Amino acid sequence: MFVGITNTPRDYAWGSAGEISTLLGMPPTGKPEAELWLGAHPGSPSVILEPALTGDAQDLNEWIQRDGANVLGEGTTQLPFLLKVLAAGAPLSLQAHPTPKQAAEGFARENASGVQLTASNRNYKDASAKPELILALSDTFEALCGFRSMAATRASIERLVELDAATNAPQAHLFEAWLAFARGDSDLRAMFEWLISAEHPVPELVERVTALADVAPAEFALVRTLAGHYAGDPGVLIALMLNHVTLAKGEALFLPAGNIHAYLRGVGIELMAASDNVLRGGLTPKHVDVPELLTVLDFSASPVPYLRPTVIGDTAQLFRPPVRDFQLIEATGDCTVELASAAIVLCTAGDFVVEGSHASTALARGSSVFVTASEGRLTIKGSGQLFVAATQ
Repeated sequence: MFVGITNTPRDYAWGSAGEISTLLGMPPTGKPEAELWLGAHPGSPSVILEPALTGDAQDLNEWIQRDGANVLGEGTTQLPFLLKVLAAGAPLSLQAHPTPKQAAEGFARENASGVQLTASNRNYKDASAKPELILALSDTFEALCGFRSMAATRASIERLVELDAATNAPQAHLFEAWLAFARGDSDLRAMFEWLISAEHPVPELVERVTALADVAPAEFALVRTLAGHYAGDPGVLIALMLNHVTLAKGEALFLPAGNIHAYLRGVGIELMAASDNVLRGGLTPKHVDVPELLTVLDFSASPVPYLRPTVIGDTAQLFRPPVRDFQLIEATGDCTVELASAAIVLCTAGDFVVEGSHASTALARGSSVFVTASEGRLTIKGSGQLFVAATQ
């Protein structure tokens, strides 16, 4: 069965000015457009366009709760993934997500402690991990993702010291502790803990580095951008410890558990496990639980975590991360997709006809459908750009 679904973009403050509406050919909302959710997550489940097809269920979560075996297939009770169109007009918070074990234990612990699910200091909203991928739809998509080497971080600090020394009023003493971490035997974790503590002299150091970024605006454009949105936040300095990447259209990242990251600017398709567990690490006015964050973060220095696709014929490619929860197929023309689960299909350009084992549907720019598990293989005909999200 194919069931048409839709949703309204979430208006988080960091969202863009109408870029989701522009992409999908919808009327602008007049509010920040941050994320359009397509899935069954109770935080913003997709609205069903024809409730008569689903026994009058109004949204995807309600339908699955009522008839999960027929919707998702025998033995499956929850849709394990969430598809989003994301548009960052300003930097998101630095964040990381837990492993399955950490999520289950954290959720149980906070429940036992009586922390309300809606409490601002709640870390674990559910018992699931939240790995995710992001695929750039805009010409460029800018992000921070994972720790650089200590040597690379040290080079940035030493360059700032050079800029400081060249000013009329150098403040070298502010850099002493930071340089001691970078030049000594300390590791990335120790430096991160010191910065995020925001104890003296970190606030003064953030202010000084922000000022020095104006001396070398091209070299330290990242500092200027982050300080412009989050003045005084230690995340401005933590960002210099991280990989800073600008994706070209069509490039993707995979962000596993423990990876510290932040999306900075651009429009993309985001696909993740259907969880809302976020441990923040700066660049935010929201709750930051430093001790819990430190248990989740992976402090290994690593390269940019690109996710390379597998080409399927001439008109499709598969983005398949090393998790079972989800995979993403991008089609630009006629192709066949083998499904082992229910799926969500979104058209972002052109026109397509999608045929399953029992039914078919037409999709134009901006339209999306939920595909029940019974449809199996999908035959896609048309041209433009179409995404299929499913489990592996």
